[in-house]
Amino acid sequence: MTEATLFTRIINREIPADILYEDDLCIVINDISPQAPVHMLVIPRKPIVKLADADEGDKSLLGHLMWVAGEVARQAGVAEGFRLVVNNGQGAGQTIFHLHLHVLADPQGSDTFSESNM
Repeated sequence: MTEATLFTRIINREIPADILYEDDLCIVINDISPQAPVHMLVIPRKPIVKLADADEGDKSLLGHLMWVAGEVARQAGVAEGFRLVVNNGQGAGQTIFHLHLHVLADPQGSDTFSESNM
């Protein structure tokens, strides 16, 4: 058995976190090292190591995570301008090997998130 990730420990309430949303499939927390004024993490309860490790049976879960990202963006007042980021593997900057979506936004509407800055 592999060691529990930081996110598994948060899901199991072994480590405190600022939980913004939760349901039977996922939780959403504020990132402790935000890269934008709004930086939330959508984390599935199922510990998928990275997106490329998801299997066909995970399709509905992955869709649910996208829906939740939109829902928490609406709740945060940033539904009209946010970015979703999924880092897949160490080479892409993934540091916690439990799939998660970054929801990033600047409510002030700066051009930090324009496509030209990708």
